[in-house]
Amino acid sequence: MGLWRAVDITTSGPVALRYPTVVSKVDSPQNTSAHLTVTALLKNGTNGPVKGTLKGRIEHIEFSQDVEVAAGESKDVTFAPEQFSQLNISSPRLWWPAQMGKPELYKLDMEFVVAGKISDKSEANFGIREVTSQVLAANRRLFSINGKNILIRGGGWSPDMMLRENSQRLEDEFRYVQDMGLNTIRLEGKLETKEFFDLADRKGVLIMAGWCCCDHWEHWAKWKPEDFKIAEQSLRDQMYGMRTHPSLVMWLNGSDNPPPPDVEQTYLRVEKELLWPNPVVSSATAKLAGYSGESGVKMTGPYEYIAPGYWEEDRTTDDSPHKCNPGGCGGAYGFNTETSMGPAVPPIESMRAMLPKDHLWPVDDFWNYHAGGGSFKDIHVFADALNARYGKADSAEDFTFKSQLQTYEGVRAMYEAYSRNKYQSTGVIQWMLNNAWPSIIWHLYDFYLRPGGGYFGAKRAMEPLHPLYGYDDRSVWVVSSQYQDAKGLKLTTKVLNLDMTEKYSHQDAVDATADSTTKILTLPDIDGLSPTYFLVLRLEDQNGKLVGSNFYWLSTSPEKIDWEKSNWYTTPTASYADFTALSQLPKVKLKVADRTERKGADAITHVMVENPSKSLAFFVRLKVNKAGQEILPVVWQDNYISLLPGEKREISATYRASELGAARP
Repeated sequence: MGLWRAVDITTSGPVALRYPTVVSKVDSPQNTSAHLTVTALLKNGTNGPVKGTLKGRIEHIEFSQDVEVAAGESKDVTFAPEQFSQLNISSPRLWWPAQMGKPELYKLDMEFVVAGKISDKSEANFGIREVTSQVLAANRRLFSINGKNILIRGGGWSPDMMLRENSQRLEDEFRYVQDMGLNTIRLEGKLETKEFFDLADRKGVLIMAGWCCCDHWEHWAKWKPEDFKIAEQSLRDQMYGMRTHPSLVMWLNGSDNPPPPDVEQTYLRVEKELLWPNPVVSSATAKLAGYSGESGVKMTGPYEYIAPGYWEEDRTTDDSPHKCNPGGCGGAYGFNTETSMGPAVPPIESMRAMLPKDHLWPVDDFWNYHAGGGSFKDIHVFADALNARYGKADSAEDFTFKSQLQTYEGVRAMYEAYSRNKYQSTGVIQWMLNNAWPSIIWHLYDFYLRPGGGYFGAKRAMEPLHPLYGYDDRSVWVVSSQYQDAKGLKLTTKVLNLDMTEKYSHQDAVDATADSTTKILTLPDIDGLSPTYFLVLRLEDQNGKLVGSNFYWLSTSPEKIDWEKSNWYTTPTASYADFTALSQLPKVKLKVADRTERKGADAITHVMVENPSKSLAFFVRLKVNKAGQEILPVVWQDNYISLLPGEKREISATYRASELGAARP
């Protein structure tokens, strides 16, 4: 294909200086001191040896050493804290993922001086942090940053299909990632630009990178002698380019398969030589590597629609009635490197942009052209479940609305299950985060940057203090994803019938310690429930401020999963929940008021919405329009909301003021 990204040509004196890097060791858990190793590559472009001085500076800290570089030599030069005591620092400003703290950055300046003149200079931003991991029992790899455990919750990144680069869109997508509460983006082989990694460093978003699946570089049996050399040099270049970025949380030496022992040993040697500072994982699967053994992760799917209860009902105990892939099934245990509940049909506006008018309904090959390939060439599994659970869709508008319901349920259930089970579960990556082109499968927001049900299901599941429901045992839990204690909380649990009759109410005092998960209660058997009923969870702090909430629609018809028919990409549902009664809810006319303010480059619209009726206002979608067109991208404080009788909420939407101009939304 040739060159497809920008190429910069730079000049230097006789010796070039490349890839300045700082590797940190942090004295955890106190985190009161750190030990820095500084390294850089020198390249002598002349036919004779060159002597000079390599100098470095980090804020007020300076260091240098004399170096001789042989003719044509490329030489890594290192400053170790054992020899340069000034690189042992007290009270460092640590880099943290945004979920855990502030992503503090330092600047490293380096230059190589020959005969009193600067031959070359370079700089790099870096963070003082240390990432470690350990493989626990049952092949569970647990990651820690600066001595604190972290549950990896992320999504798989897809670059633009036409390989277009757009700085504004990149900023927008990172904003979506953090708004949902994700802490990680996975790159599979298609490594991104320096701008991408720099942004991740500044934002405090972790990056999971590694070799790609399914191409020549994973078909080791077909390699020729030169391929081994190309692969080694390719890895060397990637290590040089990425090792300075604090956002890198791990590197995978394989994707769908671990490399054979000789290749893996070559990779590990290169990573050691170049002081790669982060954990290395043999592959994204649970397959044993011939050299390094257990990976600590699994790649078990599913990738197709599954019922919300799947993630919690799947288990690895001796009484488990089913077996799936190596590493188990996709349930909430271990580290699942790619999985999802399958299709994610966007809201109706995106479907209208994607399809010609005469193919907008019914679902046909024009729709499925925007699905996947192979086993995912259409969305019939998802559609069959939707029609059975919510009632047969009779229009594109009806189908896309019910799709938001079903995707909200499914994505929320996945992230909640992994959060509830930490650290029996240690990580989960949604397949995918985004799409390379307009698609109806595998994303948390669509190609047009329109957030739908899956986006807000994810955002709900990952709020810092979160009450949740266990589909497997009717339990209610409180999960803390923040790193400070929250004491004196009050959890209110209510069960309501379709007509809003209260069938159960309970309050509990809760202390949520940092990074914790706590079972609060189990719902009792309740007589007289309507076929579709609702569970309302509200978590308040000592001052009565709402700090977490959840709203479930549940069914008295048990949803049964057909574990015996599991395959590598799905587990069928034997009998579906019945939510058809939702169509009987009375239509509610809401009271709505709004005001818009501007803060810097942003416009913020505050929407006051009130349900004045005695019925539920169910799954209400809010939009900010300009001249009838939705303003995108937009960060909603919440959306697809349900309002109880008499309930009133203020919800904000933040977007670029330039998109609004002088108009009123």
